[in-house]
Amino acid sequence: ETFEMLIRLAENYTSSLFCSAYRTMAAEATVHVQEFFTDVGLFLFGTDISTEELVNRFFDTLFPVVYNHVINPGPTDISLEYAECLRVARRDIRPFGSIPNMAIGQMGRSLLLSRTFSQALNLGIEVINTTDHLHFSKDCSRALLRMQYCPHCQGLTLSKPCMGYCLNIIRGCLADVGEVDLHWQGYIQSLEELSGALSGARGIEHVLLNFHSLVRDALVQARINGPELSEQVNKICGPPVRKPKHSPGCSFDQSKDNQGLKMFSRDSEETLASRRKEFISHLRVYRAFYGGLADQLCGNELAAADGLPCWNGEDVVR
Repeated sequence: ETFEMLIRLAENYTSSLFCSAYRTMAAEATVHVQEFFTDVGLFLFGTDISTEELVNRFFDTLFPVVYNHVINPGPTDISLEYAECLRVARRDIRPFGSIPNMAIGQMGRSLLLSRTFSQALNLGIEVINTTDHLHFSKDCSRALLRMQYCPHCQGLTLSKPCMGYCLNIIRGCLADVGEVDLHWQGYIQSLEELSGALSGARGIEHVLLNFHSLVRDALVQARINGPELSEQVNKICGPPVRKPKHSPGCSFDQSKDNQGLKMFSRDSEETLASRRKEFISHLRVYRAFYGGLADQLCGNELAAADGLPCWNGEDVVR
């Protein structure tokens, strides 16, 4: 849910840029912005899409719009065929300079780390769900029965098992779970390292919420280099082929989702980074959970407290 909220906020920032600074092309550009952030969401949730390709596709589709409204504006729009030629030629012409490559570098790293973190959480859920529904052997069931109910046959209904006796039985029953312990500790350590790699400027929050700044710089660069770009375009695609103009104004509703997005403002404490840190700090407490499960069960519920009479499997002792 936090990923989805973050993607929506980043999309709103980028669409707002066009509406405030480039209104004539805002309606066309925001369509491509929506497509881009849809791809970002698909990648984060596991779809096999190349981050390099999704960033390149965004700048490819943006170039004809920028050419039509910023680099070489005219009384009429460029034709669809001419727009397609511009789209294909964008990577050779490089109207946005090094900014697409910069975006590819930032997006590639942060999106992959975030997707891996999300997949790792799902793996943790699978481990917990699997170990939550273990089937115990008949030997284990018999040993538990003897430990808990044999004293009742002698009228000793209040006596609990001794700690050592309890630990022997429960550790035997949880032998399979005990094998998970080393891997579980490694899993939590890996999550900590992954969480650290997601912090600061490399984190998905910083990268997505600043994507609109990269787009703004790309548009400024294209405008400054307009005359040179026009010459390059003429060499590759020929002079502009135009059609009747149809450029609707900005249709993006900047007030939409504002209520839901307030909690994710840049000044908010309730960010993805803060949630992640809080989660990791809670998880550290359970680093040795599977290895210490028998001790927890006997110490908290099953065994007698120190100094009290207890059942050792044959008799009541202290």
